[in-house]
Amino acid sequence: MRVVIVGAGQAGAALAAKLRALGHQGEIVMLGDEPAPPYQRPPLSKAYLLGEMGEERLWLRSPDFWTENAVELRLGQPVTGLDPVARTVTVGGEVLAYDHLALATGSTPRRLPAAIGGDLGGVYTVRSLADVDAMRAEFQPSRRVIIVGGGYIGLEAAAVASKLGLQVTVLEMAPRILQRVASAETSTHVRALHRSHGVTILEETGLDRLEGTSRVTGALLKDGRVLPADFVIVGVGVTPNTQLAEAAGLSLENGISTDAFGRTSDPAIWAAGDCASFPWKGGRLRLESVGNAIDMAEAVAANILGAGQPYEAKPWFWSDQFNLKLQIAGLNTGYDHIATRPGEGEAVSFWYYRGETLLAVDAMNDARAYMVGKRLIEGGKSPSPDTIATTPDLKALLKA
Repeated sequence: MRVVIVGAGQAGAALAAKLRALGHQGEIVMLGDEPAPPYQRPPLSKAYLLGEMGEERLWLRSPDFWTENAVELRLGQPVTGLDPVARTVTVGGEVLAYDHLALATGSTPRRLPAAIGGDLGGVYTVRSLADVDAMRAEFQPSRRVIIVGGGYIGLEAAAVASKLGLQVTVLEMAPRILQRVASAETSTHVRALHRSHGVTILEETGLDRLEGTSRVTGALLKDGRVLPADFVIVGVGVTPNTQLAEAAGLSLENGISTDAFGRTSDPAIWAAGDCASFPWKGGRLRLESVGNAIDMAEAVAANILGAGQPYEAKPWFWSDQFNLKLQIAGLNTGYDHIATRPGEGEAVSFWYYRGETLLAVDAMNDARAYMVGKRLIEGGKSPSPDTIATTPDLKALLKA
């Protein structure tokens, strides 16, 4: 049985490795459109950009691993066609047959429209090794960078730029940074951290257009101000890579739609990671995280081999900014109350509730709060907000 995996990122690599770990003896072919072997993306906007981590340390596995496990790794070869009737994909002009196909195609960063200067030189996104390598030379002390978007990617890039001595301005059109993903309490904490390091954060500030002829020179804001810039980083979210699936007629719903087992509307095609949406609490969910990429890919690998086990997502995320280690467990969608728990020193955690139900926790430099919160959420336990805020020993709540 030949399994072809489209995508050589975190999900694709996890899926291939899990197939072998579970004893699959058939062919595995993994197709990647980037020239680099499967690598970690989170350090790109942090340690790699800072120069603290070389490219080889990003690799998820050594090149020998793929050879020793008989995974045929084809890099720099985008898939240009998918025929679900014939069960073939087209790559590099070759038509390749499959018994099972796994789509681990990931996502693509949104770019600013060309009409407002998004195609000018000196305008970057942060997603791939090539993206970061292209912008690395821009990070010189005293240069001016504008970051469009006050989400986690934008703020991580802002922290790196500030550490390297640049003048940093973050533009966020929403009333506050992190508005889509975090509470006002978390936003306040992160905003104060950045401002203490000299980062200028402009909230409720819309971008009219980027200025320049062939290369960006500044940003015209909706309020008429013009901010000079030596370069610009755009961090305004991603879109799932569904082009192959759409052309093949697969069902889409906020990504490639799968059932609880990771199977798409075609019984021989599966999907995992950023590109896939799956059933979740009566609706559908698509997660953009390392944890989901690994866990869903491993579940799909098992189900390709006949396990028949539904994928049960356990969402978790993290972000590193300056000296802040933000760890997030659960999903805060629909919260109506926050419980605040001070930790040791400058540590603090914010616990999200809907009614009396614990949904998620944001832990700031508080690994214990994150660990306990994650286990409580996964175990379906909801200590009262007052208990969370005042109990001297969080771990005791796990035994309650």
